[in-house]
Amino acid sequence: MLPAMLQQHYDRYTAQDHLVWKVLFDRQTALLHKRACSAFGRGLAATGMHRNALPDFGQVSHRLRKATGWQLEPVQGMLGDADFFGLLAQRKFPATVWIRSMEQFDFTEEPDLFHGVFGHVPLLIDPTFADFLQFLGHVAMQHLHDGEALERLERLYGFAGQFGLVLEDGQPRLFGAGLLSSSGEIHHFLADEATRQPFELATILRTPYSEQHLQQQYFVLNSWDQLTESVAELAALLATDGELLSIE
Repeated sequence: MLPAMLQQHYDRYTAQDHLVWKVLFDRQTALLHKRACSAFGRGLAATGMHRNALPDFGQVSHRLRKATGWQLEPVQGMLGDADFFGLLAQRKFPATVWIRSMEQFDFTEEPDLFHGVFGHVPLLIDPTFADFLQFLGHVAMQHLHDGEALERLERLYGFAGQFGLVLEDGQPRLFGAGLLSSSGEIHHFLADEATRQPFELATILRTPYSEQHLQQQYFVLNSWDQLTESVAELAALLATDGELLSIE
């Protein structure tokens, strides 16, 4: 059973809420110019999101369903593994209904609407990324009682869905929501303070992951096909028991 709230009460958002969205939207779109992957720009337009008002989940879900069969599932905050991965397996993305205040403008302890919707949702328009997330959800649902398996799945999700990059025209372009929605993470990445590595599953599974600090390394896809391939490879590893890579 998902925690309430299960409805976005759009009429309860204040003028200040819409202003926070607008300022964040403007800042991030400026930072992401020629830095985000092309799928992000297409998805932002296709979902109907714009700077002047907070997105209406019903309208966004209608566009997602027509494009890739996904929809938004309004939630109050962070979910447990069973709820989170269970929703992904159903092509439902958990979208937080609250948006940060001006006092929390540059940092929130938990993901808010801007991170969840601006950062994650545009990529759900892309068929390959949409299938990757659902596939990941299906695999995770088979291993809910295996802590090490879930940690591996979370590392793959984190270094791809949250902080992933993909090569386009020979340049690494941002597609992870933690990068797309955070000016601090983008500036950290641009300052070359973190390592950039090829997207290899074995390396990712050995790399500790946390969202509580700026990332020390990022992984760059050669192509979108690597996403689905990585889930299939991890599913096969998880099925072999004794052949799993150790977690550090």
